[in-house]
Amino acid sequence: MSAPENPGPELSGKPLEALCLGIAGLGLMGGAAAMALRRAFGGRRGRILACDTGRGVLDSALGKGVIDEGFDSPEQMLPRCDLVFLCLNPSTLLRFLEKWMGAFKQGALITDMAGIKGSIVEAVEKGLREDLDFIPGHPMAGAEGGGFANAEKCSFLGKNYILTPLKRNRPENLEFLKSLIRRMGFGRITETTAAEHDRKIAFTSQLCHVIAAALIDCEGDREITRFGGGSFEDLTRIAMLNAPMWTELFIENKECLLERIDQFEGSLEALKKLIRAGAAEELRERLGRVRDRRAAMA
Repeated sequence: MSAPENPGPELSGKPLEALCLGIAGLGLMGGAAAMALRRAFGGRRGRILACDTGRGVLDSALGKGVIDEGFDSPEQMLPRCDLVFLCLNPSTLLRFLEKWMGAFKQGALITDMAGIKGSIVEAVEKGLREDLDFIPGHPMAGAEGGGFANAEKCSFLGKNYILTPLKRNRPENLEFLKSLIRRMGFGRITETTAAEHDRKIAFTSQLCHVIAAALIDCEGDREITRFGGGSFEDLTRIAMLNAPMWTELFIENKECLLERIDQFEGSLEALKKLIRAGAAEELRERLGRVRDRRAAMA
């Protein structure tokens, strides 16, 4: 799809404070994004809008000064927003775009925070309005539990942010979004393809959640934490997951995830054999290589 002939306003030519920002979905990530944007605005009020199906969530965000206006329907919010963050699960996001495509402001910039990119990029490349610009993104941040109530625990400070730009994206919009991401507190921005994102995220995020879930799933002793010294707690923190969301992410990215599970099982089986055989020297060498590999990871 070629670049739009009528691209709309130049976001990069305006100060952030002059723009109207919208957030669709005030869950954990949407709430954390709203808080980070408020800080990026220097605490100034008036330009952060949000829509959510839960009126109580909107009222809570309004009461805390996180957003300036809350809407039950995107139809009221989208026509006013220069930039919209879609903080929705992948399937909900796709339905949102299909239903509300006509409501976005002329020339608006759109980005998302979904944990997979392949299906989203495919849908956007096929059906996005010509005047809109959609830059897919994924902040590598989270917190135990979900929902707006836990958003304050979700720190963006110094965290990674992944972007999977499209060929049709306007370079100035990409640079504007990267600048805003940095102002939100993120430390490192990586640009890659949707396919590479989904392959690597299956390892660094989804496999980790599978392992944490399996660790808890295999032990029924509720008092086992009395014997924890930090390792167990660090490994299983993310088992306090949003079950519906992670089920969707696992299934949507199942080919990449299953490949990574097989890869992990191979390493686990190799260690198991060395332990069973009492092969201390080989085990020591393998663990040493693991330590060195981890130390070399940037």
